[in-house]
Amino acid sequence: MKFGVLGSGAVGREVAERLAEGGHEVVIGTRDPAETMARTEPDGMGFPPFPVWHADHPGIRLVTFAEAAEHAEVLVNATSGMASVAAMNACGDSIHGKIVIDLANPLDFSQGFPPTLAPMEHGSLGETLQRTFPETRVVKALNTVNLGVMFRPESVGGGDHTLLIAGDDAAAKAEVGNLLESYGWRDVIDLGDISAARDTEAYVLLWLRIAGVVGHPMINTKVVR
Repeated sequence: MKFGVLGSGAVGREVAERLAEGGHEVVIGTRDPAETMARTEPDGMGFPPFPVWHADHPGIRLVTFAEAAEHAEVLVNATSGMASVAAMNACGDSIHGKIVIDLANPLDFSQGFPPTLAPMEHGSLGETLQRTFPETRVVKALNTVNLGVMFRPESVGGGDHTLLIAGDDAAAKAEVGNLLESYGWRDVIDLGDISAARDTEAYVLLWLRIAGVVGHPMINTKVVR
């Protein structure tokens, strides 16, 4: 399958790497490829600049957002939540009809850490993307776990934990569910329509608190029933 990962930061790189390892054809989209390739300093979280990572992953092309959307059968929104609408706008008409896996959270770090949840026009980032781009099929998923767990569920508790997804399009959720299963997710709970993105995005604030207490981000929860 062809994927376009929107966002060249640490999350986008991890997602692209794992998708490529799974045999998928992947490109990474960014606002300005030349500027991204010219970076020489680590980002704010200490991750190395994109060119350092890309030297070890030359098969994953870096392109514009529009080129990524044109390439993709499925888009993955791995941008900063506060920049997601602008990134999707930059994709142009090529997003029509495509699944968008939205794993971003609208976190506001303006007052430092821990962040707050930025107010979104339609209640959540997932809802805002779906209503701003009604021609797409948004599935909120993977936003409740660390980047090291998203496509490596076995890295926490041997994979015995729960992932929550939401979206308006049943067929799109089924396709995303199949993808997640192929990477080892065994317990995926469909919360219903895209309005449930409000709940999963809000949960991330609790997740951050728990991660702070245990001292690392390699955590998740399990729904016991």
